[in-house]
Order: sequence, then C-alpha cells, then structure tokens
Amino acid sequence: MSKSTFLEKLLDGAGAEWVPLQKLVKTLTAAAKIQRGKYETVGDIPVIDQGADFIAGYTDKGNKATELGQYVIFGDHTEHVKYVDFIFAQGADGLKILQPISSNPKYIYYAFQTFYTKEFQYKRHWSKAKDTEIPIPCPENPEKSLAIQAEIVRILDTFTELTAELTAELTARKKQYNYYRDQLLTFDLPARQAGGRQEDGEVCLSGRQVEWKTLGEVAEYSKNRISSEDVDESNYVGVANLLQNKEGKTTSNYVPAQGNLTGYKGSDILIGNIRPYLKKIWQADCAGGVNGDVLVIHPTDEDIEPRYLYQILADDGFFEYNMQHAKGAKMPRGNKPKIMEYKIPVPFPNDPEKSLAEQARIVAILDKFDTLTHSISEGLPREIELRQKQYEYYRDLLLNFPKSEPQTEIVA
Repeated sequence: MSKSTFLEKLLDGAGAEWVPLQKLVKTLTAAAKIQRGKYETVGDIPVIDQGADFIAGYTDKGNKATELGQYVIFGDHTEHVKYVDFIFAQGADGLKILQPISSNPKYIYYAFQTFYTKEFQYKRHWSKAKDTEIPIPCPENPEKSLAIQAEIVRILDTFTELTAELTAELTARKKQYNYYRDQLLTFDLPARQAGGRQEDGEVCLSGRQVEWKTLGEVAEYSKNRISSEDVDESNYVGVANLLQNKEGKTTSNYVPAQGNLTGYKGSDILIGNIRPYLKKIWQADCAGGVNGDVLVIHPTDEDIEPRYLYQILADDGFFEYNMQHAKGAKMPRGNKPKIMEYKIPVPFPNDPEKSLAEQARIVAILDKFDTLTHSISEGLPREIELRQKQYEYYRDLLLNFPKSEPQTEIVA
C-alpha cells in the first residue's frame, strides 16, 4: 500500500495539524533526584539518567519517585529520548520528564523521536527541542485523532517488539558464546605450579597437553612498509575505523596522501593501541597499511593457526592484560613489549598435526558464534539492522502527514 493511500485511509478526508511539542506536554520533575552514578543496583525503583538506559535504583525509601504513568524522557546535551511506563526516580537535573496532555503518550514518543533526531544538531537542548513540530491528525475531532494515533502506535510497536526480541536473542547468544570461549580457551596452571608430572610450562586439560608460549615466540610486529599510494579507504586502517568490542573494521574516512606506512598482509591481526578497553581488533583478509596507533601482529610460528591466534587475542583476558600494563591515564596506550609477553596456550605441542587439528576445532566453534553475534553482513546484528530499517521506513510513512501551506492574505 502506498504512503498516500494508507494515510488517506487513516485520515478519511481529515487533515493534520503540526504543533510544537511544548504545547502538547507538561514538563515534570521527579520527587526523588538521585546523584548521578551514586547508586547502581539497590532497591526496586530504577533511576533514569540522561544519555543512558535505565540504571539502578536508590536506597532512601523516604524519597518518592515519579508515580506510575506514561512519560517521554528527554536528556539535555544527549540523544536520549525514551518512553517510560513505570515508577522511576530521576537521576540528573538535565533530564526532562514530558507528560502528554491529551495525546497518546506513545504516539508523542514516536513522533518526537522521529522529528527531533532528524534535526538533532539544531535541537540538542530542550530550549530548541521543545519547538519540534509534532503532527496531530484530525485535531478538530479528539476521539478520531486518538483512534488514529493508537493505530499508528500499534503498527510501530509490532516492529519495535520484533527488534527487541532479536536483541534479547543476541544477548543470550553472546552469553552462550562467552561460555564456550571460557570452556575452550581457559586452561589450568602450568604443571609445575599445579603439582602435575608434565614438563615445566605444560599442562593436561581433558586429555589436551598444553604448552604456554609468549606472543613474541609465535608472532612479531610487522616489519613491512607500504607506500601511501598503495592504500585507499578500503585497506587503510586507522584506530578510528577499527570498531569497538571486536566488531572488526569499517571503511576509512581518511587516507594519507603521502609517506610510508606499516604494512599488513592477509591473516595478520590488527589491534587498536589507544584505549585498549575499547577492544578494537580485526584479522586482515587483504593487504594494506595502518597508522602508528594500530599494532600489526604477524604470525611467525607455522604450528600456530593464525585464526586460532586471533581468537586467543580477541578474548577479554587479553584486553584486561593489555589495560593492566597500559601507559597513560587519560589516553592509555598498550605497552608493546608487555603485549609480546602475553601467554598463548598451544595444545599438543609435541604433535604438530594433532595441535593444528585441535586449533581448527576450537576455531570452527568460535567462528560460528562470531558470525552469529558480530557479523554485520549476516547473523543477528544484520537481522536487527534490517528490522530497524524496516521500522524506520514505516515510521516515516505513518508520520509523514502533509503540512498545510500557509494561507496568503488577499488584500482588496
């Protein structure tokens, strides 16, 4: 069904009036204001802070929270627009609690979220955001107007609920993924420390003999150099286009025009060296160049599968180790010599064929979860992205009421 046909059917010949948000809502202040970040997970009443999802409650039972109702939440200086239908406490002075006067609260939320965020750079503060125009269908017929608003909310809720279900599924799969990572990549202490009989530096776990080697024994920092003429936005990697939380990389918005760069080859492992806690890591599938803030780990041991080495370094344990030895407070950087001291477990070190087979088994399991939980071209993240685009399409279709042209005064 086309946009015009659908809206015409909803309106049934009536029009829509675009009204500034401030005329449609009352601004409230919660009785209980909680110092930002002071409380985490205490009590049953959640604290809502600007710019964040719902973060945990407070202990002072003598304070009263905002009563049960339907509100739109707006945070000054953030993109924070939320819909709330439960009792909560306010966690920041910059939080605006908007109570719709006569319109459907969820409808106001969807419309405000749509038209505010489209012009976000111009409406970053409530003093501007309050002028966001909201389309009110059939304003001369309140009963019909609320019926239209309710139908729009019903349709959009269907899409948001589907996205929420997929997001919950993704969260569950990530927990499952972390469980298997722990099972596959967590090894006992070396035999000498554990009182076993293996040689020093080796352990036996579920029949797997394991030797611990330093990263420097199985890999090195890339010594290759590449001209800036040989890189473009697809194979140049700076710390800015490495994605957080092990999500890989995206194309670069910047490409150096001159000079030489550190080069990388396919299967090399690239790690963002600024703020290691961001967990920026990618295994190359092509050749290219990086800037000085990206480390290029080049595997050198033929008995170590490069993808297995990537999975070891993509573990949270590596990033925690990296932060422990990082230098600098405001902008910590990884300690390159210490990184090369990180311990790598090598299964069945005395049987290279068996070792590579075990590494391949571990990689096959973890790669499946990687695809499911991280891939932007397939898996749950891709499905969520598609559902979000579908939601935005129908949201724009349902809320794009025509604006009336201003009437020109006729002078006799």
